[in-house]
Amino acid sequence: MHFYDPLLYPFALIYQAATGFRNKLFDIGSKKATIFSVPVVVVGNLSMGGTGKTPMVEYLVRVFQDSMRLGVISRGYRRKSSGFVVADQSTPVDAIGDESFQIYQKFGQKVAVAVGEARALAIPLLLAERPEVNLILLDDAFQHRYVTGDFSILLTTFQRPFFNDRILPLGTLREHASGARRADIIVVTKCPEITASQKDAYRRQIWKFTQRETPVLFAGIKYGEPFPVLKTTRPIQNSVIVVTGIASNEAMIAWVAATYRIVDVFAFPDHHRYTVADVRKVAASYVKHRGMDPVVLTTEKDAVKLKGEIFLPYWSEIPIFALPIEMNLPKEEEAVIEKMVWRVIKEKQYTGEE
Repeated sequence: MHFYDPLLYPFALIYQAATGFRNKLFDIGSKKATIFSVPVVVVGNLSMGGTGKTPMVEYLVRVFQDSMRLGVISRGYRRKSSGFVVADQSTPVDAIGDESFQIYQKFGQKVAVAVGEARALAIPLLLAERPEVNLILLDDAFQHRYVTGDFSILLTTFQRPFFNDRILPLGTLREHASGARRADIIVVTKCPEITASQKDAYRRQIWKFTQRETPVLFAGIKYGEPFPVLKTTRPIQNSVIVVTGIASNEAMIAWVAATYRIVDVFAFPDHHRYTVADVRKVAASYVKHRGMDPVVLTTEKDAVKLKGEIFLPYWSEIPIFALPIEMNLPKEEEAVIEKMVWRVIKEKQYTGEE
């Protein structure tokens, strides 16, 4: 608790009342939600960012890309464009946002990637342009109730679970914790090694806000081998300068510190728009630590922005690598998600045939 919390409390009450009233209007049907013939899987959270939505979307893409024709839609947070945009080879990162661009770079050969603030409009526009799409993943859409999802995955971090959080601006919750009741499955992300009793304790707390015994799964983080963002023949020796523009970099810093020698850290806000001044600071750090033979290590999300043409003169002399991250689910918990999503897909296909 902070000394200024009493000042924020009235604003939190107003925010909670407003979001609660909005949800009530959807619950009673006064606000209309659109149901689509194509199955829609919603990935989201109750809090403000940093729960691992993009790794979850990428996990779902990996699972279903060979058996379904996928479309991934997000709002494209902090993009410079507006309205509906479908990514293609000429689409710059600023037009669709860093996370959507990252997904397109990885999976664009098999997956349609689009952005649109109004998801209820973006879905039919995508289907009109890509009629082969038969499964849609909505990224960061748990509060976007103008679309009725067929399956909702709610994410919350182990470090700050929603049941220990508070409504904005006292905490980071976008709505009251009771909103978890809309979730079909809940995944606790960024988990360290935890015991069965710890999992049971989390489940009991979560079930206070959900449908009876909603499945609660636990996912860790899996880092891959860093790869060069641009062409380089120089491998990582030992020393790294870490550059991040994500909501929470603690887990990444801990992993990097256990693997390499960190000589400097540049931590920018989530979805940061990098400037030449930012890159100059990184370059100055590189010059300062040149004797340690460092490289710049960043996230995949940041890499898609840092390799912009305006920054290339700096990276001609400074090696820059990206650290891939994946959601790490136990096999038995992967099976739970896959089985539940497949059931929804088959039910929707059957209904559509009728």
